[in-house]
Amino acid sequence: MADGTVLETITLEEARRVIDAAAAKATEIGQPMDIAVVDAGGNLKAHVRMDGANIGSITIAINKAYTSIAFQCETGDLQGATRPDGPIYGLSDAHGGRLAVFPGGIPLVRDGRIMGAIGVSTGSIEQDQEVAKAGAGAW
Repeated sequence: MADGTVLETITLEEARRVIDAAAAKATEIGQPMDIAVVDAGGNLKAHVRMDGANIGSITIAINKAYTSIAFQCETGDLQGATRPDGPIYGLSDAHGGRLAVFPGGIPLVRDGRIMGAIGVSTGSIEQDQEVAKAGAGAW
């Protein structure tokens, strides 16, 4: 085995804390959600599909978290630039369609370094963003 360490990233305990806070907000607003947390490499660390959340939103939540890592920003920040008249229109088709360019994905930053990201889906984009912010706030 190689000597060295793996890139510092979010721990499972931290991912669960983020998910718990997001799920509490989803319960508060009455909208069950799919909530995903990825590590610093964009790999799935934890996921919860609340009772009543859409099955189709599982992948969307994971992809929102991945997009936040891949572009080091909130997914909602990509909306304007990826519209048909935007400078990076078509970006959402890159990475095999894995990118999500609408609200609900937020990087998790510690000491200026992105350690992971949360992605939320099932509600309206406003609800997804609100729940993602609650989860990121617990980070």
